[in-house]
Amino acid sequence: DTLSNHIICERLKVLTPDIPILSEENSDIPFNIRSLWKQYWLVDPLDGTKEFIKRNGEFTVNIALINNNEPVFGIIYIPVTNHLFWGSKILGAYEIKNGMNQIKIHTSTKNTKKVAASRSHGNKEINNLLEKLDIYTIVSMGSSLKFCLIANGEIDIYPRLGPTSEWDTAAGEAILKSAGGSVIDLELRNIVYNKENLLNPNFIAANDLDTAKEILDLINYEKK
Repeated sequence: DTLSNHIICERLKVLTPDIPILSEENSDIPFNIRSLWKQYWLVDPLDGTKEFIKRNGEFTVNIALINNNEPVFGIIYIPVTNHLFWGSKILGAYEIKNGMNQIKIHTSTKNTKKVAASRSHGNKEINNLLEKLDIYTIVSMGSSLKFCLIANGEIDIYPRLGPTSEWDTAAGEAILKSAGGSVIDLELRNIVYNKENLLNPNFIAANDLDTAKEILDLINYEKK
């Protein structure tokens, strides 16, 4: 975490000296300072620490550009497989394998939906609900990789009922939305970034807004 953070932040300072940086490793910047930022880099130098420790390859490096409290550009790199995803609100979303063959990606909609569940932070409430429904297949994986695989059409939904921080989701949200997907909280609102409290609300990431709303309806029905 510390070494990765140092390398990324030092490089960003050279490339974009006028844009401030907030990362998991320097998240103690006072809110009265960062609340004035209109634009900043948001970095998670190692997302999926438990996956890193388990050596299962499902950890990532996340870098996002936030503009007016919204992620507008994101990069997610998977070091073990040399696999990179990036997305821009203007240019769309892309996937690069082994440093070559960049392809544009887009979410897909299927009759049988694959649901991503956190490998190390699973939610029994969601899993028990979806297992009751034949059209859903649950796939466990770690880190922000879940956002990437929705963006390229391999996975369809990632409901998260549990704590995450803004640096966990910003790059993934930028990529997914650039690929045609949707990220909403349980009140149908967008996630707001650069809050005083850097924790996210519960949220649903999906291949499109209709699918996200469908899962939200199931969650609300189950709670009744």
